[in-house]
Amino acid sequence: MSRLAQAAPAGSQYITPEGARRLRLELELLWRDERPRVCQAVAAAAAQGDRSENAEYTYGKRRLREIDRRVRFLRRRLAGMVVVDQPPADPARVFFGAWVLLESPDGAQSRYRIVGPDEFDRAPGYLSMDSPLGRALLRKTLDDEVIVQAPGGSRAYVIVSIEYQRDSP
Repeated sequence: MSRLAQAAPAGSQYITPEGARRLRLELELLWRDERPRVCQAVAAAAAQGDRSENAEYTYGKRRLREIDRRVRFLRRRLAGMVVVDQPPADPARVFFGAWVLLESPDGAQSRYRIVGPDEFDRAPGYLSMDSPLGRALLRKTLDDEVIVQAPGGSRAYVIVSIEYQRDSP
């Protein structure tokens, strides 16, 4: 058994073209802009002399490690991603990328888009396919009832509509 902690599984490997562009842009900004700027600041701080009491040097090195860790993560993640840019063969079912309109028993309606774990926080209404509600919705059809176990008890929804739209290039 290794003494190093095992990495948690990264979740589903699916991503929308829009989400992939956002991750590539973040990687590009970190690698081309922020990392060289931080390297230059660390070099300037190191030139000031005693590094043991130099807060600029210490925090700069820490920030550099954070950037490098994020760059490694993004490169590995993007290499294993599957960009889903076509609607599924059966658009009557809920799959990745679907906009789903749900109705609760009290008549309240909610609209969600099923996306991957790397992009659900990007916009209101985006729901990770790995979340309990996302998993419960997958492969369901129009008028199906979906029951989700939530911390406050189970919740029931009925699927009112399913739509797929293509992302703009």
